[in-house]
Amino acid sequence: MTNRLEFSDITKAFPGIKALSEVSFCAECGQITALLGENGAGKSTLLKILSGDIKADNGEVLLDGEPQNFKAPSDALSAGISVIYQERQMVSSLSVMENIFAGELPRNRFGIINYKKLKTEAQKLIDLFELPLDARMTVGRLSVAQQQMVEIMRAYRRNSDVIAFDEPTASLAEAEITILFKLIKELARQGKIVIYVSHRMAEIFRITDKIIVLKDGKFVADLKTSETDERTLVKAMVGREIGDTFSKLSRCTEQGEMILEVKNLTTKKVTGINLSLRKGEIIGLAGLVGAGRTELARAIFGADKIDSGEVLIDGKNIRYKNPSGALALGIALCPEDRKEEGLVLFRSMKENITISVLSRIRKFLFLSNSEEKRLSDRAIEKYDIKTPSINELVGELSGGNQQKVILGRATNELMSTRVLILDEPTKGIDVGSKAEIYQMICDFAKTGIGVIVISSELPEVLNISDTIYVMANGRISGVLTREEASEETVLELAMAEQ
Repeated sequence: MTNRLEFSDITKAFPGIKALSEVSFCAECGQITALLGENGAGKSTLLKILSGDIKADNGEVLLDGEPQNFKAPSDALSAGISVIYQERQMVSSLSVMENIFAGELPRNRFGIINYKKLKTEAQKLIDLFELPLDARMTVGRLSVAQQQMVEIMRAYRRNSDVIAFDEPTASLAEAEITILFKLIKELARQGKIVIYVSHRMAEIFRITDKIIVLKDGKFVADLKTSETDERTLVKAMVGREIGDTFSKLSRCTEQGEMILEVKNLTTKKVTGINLSLRKGEIIGLAGLVGAGRTELARAIFGADKIDSGEVLIDGKNIRYKNPSGALALGIALCPEDRKEEGLVLFRSMKENITISVLSRIRKFLFLSNSEEKRLSDRAIEKYDIKTPSINELVGELSGGNQQKVILGRATNELMSTRVLILDEPTKGIDVGSKAEIYQMICDFAKTGIGVIVISSELPEVLNISDTIYVMANGRISGVLTREEASEETVLELAMAEQ
């Protein structure tokens, strides 16, 4: 059993960026240690070094005082270290049970997979997590939240001495979070070393024993959770007082004519949806996980088939069958899963910014390099995207900067966006970057764009929305004005018919 994990003078640089600079701290067995910092603070880089995904330029990872030399993730796993990343690392075409036991499938003496034993053992784990899943279900058919739980079950099954969680609750509902926290606390009780990365302050105070704060790749503070408060942590993270994020928002107060109307829209996932959006209006879509918010957004964007009902633009019934048709009408969607659906991670920031307008910046058979550069430079300036260059792979950027790239693409001048749908726009983003994105949303509305925001964070919905549509079981369960809405009223409507 490993009793102590130590990072000693860890330094790591990438082209144009020093991700970590002489970071040192310890995590003890039986404790839950939070790793806190803004996007770009170095948290993900540190976890990748811990997991053996990348090597530090200088410094060491020590287990019980013994330096480790991980050349690959398999070395870290062998040493008893499991890292559960926010980005899911599963094979969507395989079953839940095959993903849980990936690399260690039970076999008989002839080397043939023992599917009976595999199903039995996987189902035991699924039942422990109290999930309504069959071990034989294909992972690709699961929701984002369910896929995240499968990822967590796989790490839990390995019985590692060191387990690191990177934003594990980003896609989970409260009931699933409660189960997860119960299991994490049990891991600590068993003497495991638990590293917990989250931007949700309430979770940090709810579950952790101590907090390590990083800023700009450097160690800033080592604090006992019981002896600190949110204001102290935010100041350590960003180097300044944030205050009341929402009270400082410069909001759009004028709304224009109707842009978008949805009438009796029905798909396989949602039923009888009626919704209207005006120029300069911000609509919030609230509801529990699985309520149908994302599915409604996808239907409006042309990504999911509409079985019946109408979508009207400027009062006209518009027929479009795919996202290309929606984009042509000025409807843009920034999806919930930015890494899987919003970005091409192995392409540059420049290519991701311009991918939706290639036909407009082409000269004969060739793309205009000057126009690509102009649009990319404009996005960097407008959204303060931190990148060494426009040619940097977008997969190397922090989560907050990746989200800004998606916003830059959706709102560049060649897109002529009139309706902007943002699905969980601040998911996995630090408190400082959240404030920036909230202001961006208000600024979009000021220009006359109609904005639809889907968020699982109620304070977000309540404070930036002019009108709140609450969904439950694929239907609209209530519509509230900003003045009428409260956490209690929204939750009551979200739990209707549950």
